[in-house]
Amino acid sequence: MANILPNTDKGLITADNSVLAFIDHQPQMLFGVGSGIDRQLLVNNVLMLARGAREFGVPTILTTVETDSFSGAMWPQLLDVFPDQQPIERTGMNSWDTAEFREAIRSTGRKNILLSGLWTEVCITWPALQMLAEGFNVYVVEDATAGTSPAAHVAALSRMEQAGVVRMTSLATVLEFQRDWANREHYDALMNLFREYGGAYGSGIEYAYTMVHKAPAARKVDATK
Repeated sequence: MANILPNTDKGLITADNSVLAFIDHQPQMLFGVGSGIDRQLLVNNVLMLARGAREFGVPTILTTVETDSFSGAMWPQLLDVFPDQQPIERTGMNSWDTAEFREAIRSTGRKNILLSGLWTEVCITWPALQMLAEGFNVYVVEDATAGTSPAAHVAALSRMEQAGVVRMTSLATVLEFQRDWANREHYDALMNLFREYGGAYGSGIEYAYTMVHKAPAARKVDATK
């Protein structure tokens, strides 16, 4: 049990013990992604994570850097998932240096911090290390995060992991919120989410629905609902 993190459900995160931060999902930052992940796949993973968190009521924080002078506005698809939220604007690369961001995290009262953002080596690594130093458990959703090169991304993940960060993926994170398929409250919403953004898994669900259960083909889901 020595390696099981405190403030978790015996090592597992839940919708009730986590908070999620999306950091710098902005056009200029996406232009600079060169760590190997296809950019559209990255966007899909971010949206899967965002909509999954919204479905389960996980507190979610949005933050941007130098929107007007350099980076551009946060991706509209992500803003559409949280239409009532205004991203916390920063000048500094490290979001933990911004008092409003720190307060947004602390005000949730939760100790498990999920991070998704651009770029891995700067805007994710720096706040992750400082949150660890302040006693938070930090989880980086690495397929909803990207760096400027493969080396930069891998080195950043290694640096964070050595310090105590836990590496996650978007699909696994949403499934950990669900945990038990007997929980029917979110079942249909998750199936629609995975059919839209789940890649091969989503195609398998679509096949089962249409060919096995003879359901009509899925239509595009409105991200604002």
